[in-house]
Amino acid sequence: MSNILNPPVLFFFLGMTAVFVKSDLEIPPPIPKLFSLYLLFAIGFKGGVELAKSGLNQEVFLTMLVAIVMACLVPIYTFFILKIKLDAYNAAAIAATYGSISAVTFITASSFLQQLSIDFDGYMVAALALMESPAIIVGLILVNLFTQDQTERDFSWPEVLREAFLNGSVFLLVGSLIIGFLTGEHGWKVLSPFTQDMFYGVLTFFLLDMGLVAAKRIKDLEKTGPFLISFAILIPILNAGIGLLIAKLIGMPPGNALLFSVLCASASYIAVPAAMRLTVPEANPSLYISTALAVTFPFNIIFGIPLYLYGIDLLWR
Repeated sequence: MSNILNPPVLFFFLGMTAVFVKSDLEIPPPIPKLFSLYLLFAIGFKGGVELAKSGLNQEVFLTMLVAIVMACLVPIYTFFILKIKLDAYNAAAIAATYGSISAVTFITASSFLQQLSIDFDGYMVAALALMESPAIIVGLILVNLFTQDQTERDFSWPEVLREAFLNGSVFLLVGSLIIGFLTGEHGWKVLSPFTQDMFYGVLTFFLLDMGLVAAKRIKDLEKTGPFLISFAILIPILNAGIGLLIAKLIGMPPGNALLFSVLCASASYIAVPAAMRLTVPEANPSLYISTALAVTFPFNIIFGIPLYLYGIDLLWR
């Protein structure tokens, strides 16, 4: 209930309700883009400052390593699950979407932990940055390996790598992280009114817009059928479970473990869809966008985050 009664989450519901009751509420397109850039900047900068405090120790490197491993593994096994019902193009695009992450889900989980006064380390933002791109590369490799026209398909790998590692969201997140790391506590004090005091207001307004978008995407679920709807709920739980086991194995504290499980469980609805539209035009965007945005995203912020914390309570006793 503390998660559902969190103001940003309630405004997400308000946005969905506006669509269901056919209100004319709308947010002009440039504003959500600005807010998403702000959130990436703020979370990246704070993560860099926290990373400067903690230093680059063995625990940090181990966390980064398992983050990259999960970002590469999730697309592989989800691809073969999806191949049961879908062709290779759509299976690879959806698998890449679920191998990547949702920064807004991560931010919501951070807010949830702060509400419950559970500590977590700022360097988890570095894990967020590292998990954004590998899934795109793995997804394209799967397309190359498992489509019948792989001999005719000629990817422009420099363009693919540029889209994976230099797209706007990844570039801003990593750049903010580096600047936060370099400026440390001094930089945090200088930007605190902007990066801290405004943060939850912007997050609330952004989730209001996400509620509007998610509710509009629900219509696309008619095209996906029960298989993909079930996939969009069960796979995040599976991925989070694997993430929690890894977190327990390497000794992450509970707060970090929850954020890592949320990263494993979330799905990208910005960076990966943009890359898939460019490189795998054969895949149907309504499948990978609607499952990630209209099913997995609401599931995670309403039910998933508390569920994963319950798993931590069981494993960390």
